[in-house]
Amino acid sequence: MMNDGSSSSSSSTKVETDVLVDETYFSALFDYDEVFPISDENYATELHLQEALFSSIVASTGGVNHHPQVQRNLVTRVKQEPEIKTENEPTEPSRRFCRICMDEKPSSDIFRGTTSCTHSYCTDCTVRYVATKIKENAARIKCPDVECTHLIEPYTCRDLIPKDVFDRWEKILCESLISSWDKFYCPFKDCSAMMVNDEGGNANVTQTECPSCHRLFCVQCKVTWHAGIGCDEFQRFGNTKKKSSDDEDALLIQMAKNKQWRRCPSCKFYVDKVEGCQHINCRCGYQFCYGCGSVWASSHACQIRY
Repeated sequence: MMNDGSSSSSSSTKVETDVLVDETYFSALFDYDEVFPISDENYATELHLQEALFSSIVASTGGVNHHPQVQRNLVTRVKQEPEIKTENEPTEPSRRFCRICMDEKPSSDIFRGTTSCTHSYCTDCTVRYVATKIKENAARIKCPDVECTHLIEPYTCRDLIPKDVFDRWEKILCESLISSWDKFYCPFKDCSAMMVNDEGGNANVTQTECPSCHRLFCVQCKVTWHAGIGCDEFQRFGNTKKKSSDDEDALLIQMAKNKQWRRCPSCKFYVDKVEGCQHINCRCGYQFCYGCGSVWASSHACQIRY
């Protein structure tokens, strides 16, 4: 029993001595770079070597890494490790060139609206560009670069453009997702709110209320509500008025031909160009050349002049 107690006491003393020895070793190991400074280019190699030595010692001593002092030294060492930077690591330039206003702006003032291209434009110019496109009813707005097809993400502009302009952009985006066959508009000219036909053309649905202006209109006839008159009777009455309307349309068409007005290839709406370039952005969103009527492209060079 005495021998066992002596053996146990001796073993305990040996473990404590090993811990102290290892702690002393690690202390010297952790402070090695202060005693023997190493260059930055060899720092990574030296760090890997130290990690390998530490793993080897932990495996051989077993339990040393649980010693409180050793753990504190490890945590302190990790916190004090400097960030390794390579000499060839690119740095962000302090100023960038805006290709719209042709001026150099601080990098902090450069708009980051696309994640797929690297074209640089200042925030002020980009905001004005986006606002102009929204006024043209453009649902998807691409990078201002003529040859770039990447789109500007709406969420990147939310805090930059006026709220009413952004709300209009959201409305245009929503409308662009709905088929032209499934949507119709309030017949009142001072409203023209868009609605979705979720009845699938059900002829039994006639009277409805515009959710925007709260006035009644006929879904089937697409006119203000004809109280006391059925749709068939109203349409027959409309055909009587149609002749005079057709005469007016004929006069308009003749005037359009005389003045050489162009018609939008998409919605057939007449367009009269008063001044400016040949690029026409129709109210339906279709873009075409006023000279030849072809779809507009940045590389288009029309030879016809109006």
